Amino acid sequence: MEAVVLYGKEDLRLERVAVPAAGPGEIVLRVGAALTCGTDLKVYRRGYHAMMLKPPIPFGHELAGTVVEIGEGVTKFKVGDRVVPLNSAPCDVCYFCQHGQQNLCEDLLFNNGAYAEYMKIPARIVEKNTLPVPDGVSFEHAALTEPLACVIRGMEESAARAGDSMVVIGAGPIGLMFLHAASLAGVDVIAVVKREDQVETAKLLGARQVLKIEDGMDVVAATRALTPAGRGADVVIEAVATPMTWEWAVGMVRKGGVVNFFGGPPSGTVVALDTNRLHYGDITLKASFHHTPSTSRTAFELITGGRFKAAEFITSTAVLDEVPEVFQRMMTRSNPGGLKDIKTAIFPASTGGTQ
Repeated sequence: MEAVVLYGKEDLRLERVAVPAAGPGEIVLRVGAALTCGTDLKVYRRGYHAMMLKPPIPFGHELAGTVVEIGEGVTKFKVGDRVVPLNSAPCDVCYFCQHGQQNLCEDLLFNNGAYAEYMKIPARIVEKNTLPVPDGVSFEHAALTEPLACVIRGMEESAARAGDSMVVIGAGPIGLMFLHAASLAGVDVIAVVKREDQVETAKLLGARQVLKIEDGMDVVAATRALTPAGRGADVVIEAVATPMTWEWAVGMVRKGGVVNFFGGPPSGTVVALDTNRLHYGDITLKASFHHTPSTSRTAFELITGGRFKAAEFITSTAVLDEVPEVFQRMMTRSNPGGLKDIKTAIFPASTGGTQ
């Protein structure tokens, strides 16, 4: 079969590899669709991910597909089932799992290899974090479950309630998911975006107000001016992952509010924060990483229930041999025809596209 393999920094290769076989408790999928992801882009830039993968390794982690083989002992699924496997599963026995923090599991099992014709799903993920896809839901929409599950956990950790105000900094896939999920929950969202094409998309997905950053603008002051009484937002979500936007987030939140540093800058990044504002403003700072089986199911229900505008997140399509070119375009934000670029659905040629 054909599969895209990561060999190092900006080094993706389409290769012929053996079709995987299902061992005990495992399943093999024919990939229906895989999606590009900001995390995959960061890994592509850096050439590795300390927790999730080390090259050379099959690449990609957001997918859905059809079961073509089941291993000994598998009872939850059968050949022909349409499923979405998450990219990880916790052990449920370590300290963190026992304390309700499965995303921090000491033995968190990751799985990669979505940009391929077939993919094997490990037994633990089959058992704990693989979900049946209803016939009316396309593979590319079901594959949005993984990133949305991370966003749902971030929402839960930020404790935003209906009627609260929220600022979302960034309008990439994750920022747009945050503002859309928040708006569906009745939260009043202000989006802070960089590009003109992001303004329309943010409004379409539920942002009540959108601030487009301009040269020379005091972004913090301009954002606070859009919040109730100019006091700052109840919750601020940082979804860009730069020191500057982390600092902006603290300046945009109200006294007693919550900042969620969702975007993760590179290791060793240092941020300067006003300790006086943090202390006397009684500000809560949080960071959210990854997802749990519970937030995966919440995200999946939001997608399959039809309220989540999944189609708006799939802005282009490609086949396997185009994946290296797609990631080069993502590096430069170069998209043919000037189209908005959120996520690309990758279809193995053997699947014939959307199913």
